[in-house]
Amino acid sequence: MKFIDEANIELRAGNGGNGVVAFRREKYIPKGGPSGGDGGSGGNIIGQADRNINTLIEYRYSRIHKAKNGQQGGGSDKHGAKAEDVVLRFPVGTIIKEIESGEIVADFCEHGDRVILASGGLGGLGNLRFKSSTNRTPRQCTLGKEGQVKKLKLELKLLADVGVFGSPNSGKSTFVNTTTQSKGKVANYPFTTTTPNLGVVFREQKKSFVLADIPGLMKGASNGSGLGLQFLRHIQRTRLLLHFVDFSGEDIRHEGLDYEAKIVESIRKKILDILLELEHFSSELVKKPRWLVFTKIDLVPIKIRQKRWHILRKYLKDDSVFFISSHSSEGIEDILSKINEWITSQNKNKIFDFENDVRFKKS
Repeated sequence: MKFIDEANIELRAGNGGNGVVAFRREKYIPKGGPSGGDGGSGGNIIGQADRNINTLIEYRYSRIHKAKNGQQGGGSDKHGAKAEDVVLRFPVGTIIKEIESGEIVADFCEHGDRVILASGGLGGLGNLRFKSSTNRTPRQCTLGKEGQVKKLKLELKLLADVGVFGSPNSGKSTFVNTTTQSKGKVANYPFTTTTPNLGVVFREQKKSFVLADIPGLMKGASNGSGLGLQFLRHIQRTRLLLHFVDFSGEDIRHEGLDYEAKIVESIRKKILDILLELEHFSSELVKKPRWLVFTKIDLVPIKIRQKRWHILRKYLKDDSVFFISSHSSEGIEDILSKINEWITSQNKNKIFDFENDVRFKKS
């Protein structure tokens, strides 16, 4: 399944500055020749591929982009300054099309690719350009040309940075909906999510990452049980795995003295069942970075929470463990910050294999 991130933008390149009519008027030179300078060219709008950007979310909120106009020419043979170009950065894999014609303007396949998306207008000519042997005092000049105005559609094939998976009804969709603009279905029954939902988490300094809400996994998923193998394949295409586990024990009947022991055993079994399915499906999948996330902790009093975790940690080898509640927002900011830091460090330390990345393969 391909996930497409889209945005529409409007680009307005700068207009060229006007040329001017001017003549030299200096001491002892009462009838100097023409000295009108040319106008400067308007700024171009350039697109550049940047592998440090993951999504098009910035262009959903900033749709109109303008370059400055070129400076008007002046007397004394002074030409107007050219306006600076505006550089817009896009994720590698972005395809840019004209909305009206559907023509592809740019296809960014490699980091650093640059394309002029909208050209600035040329500057007008000053009267100095029209001087000739028969026309010593030209009084004509030309206006600057208008810059291009384009309405473009951006398309990006998305691969999720983070895959959120776990048993059915473990709070995955609620987490993704809370932290992104995704509108995945949420309800109090298993298999609420039947297709992967993607959401973009927007962080400070124009950083963002993509979360994938993978439908619930269950025992036998590697053999096609539940929603089957297709969603295990989705997990393969993420960089970091978040293993969600319901910590509340609300699915265990409250009876007998060993109620807490039943909850601990149920949580432990859910974790091991899912890990076993991952291992059966792919030994490489188990080696992916994976963080254990206990959810719905707002339903568990702090003392019981601590006692429960004290027993559970004896059975677990996970170093990265988080406790969150999407309803009370407890632990949410902490885990998002840690994910952002992890992805940033990965981008700095690793050059991606673009040849094997489906986002950058031309269809």
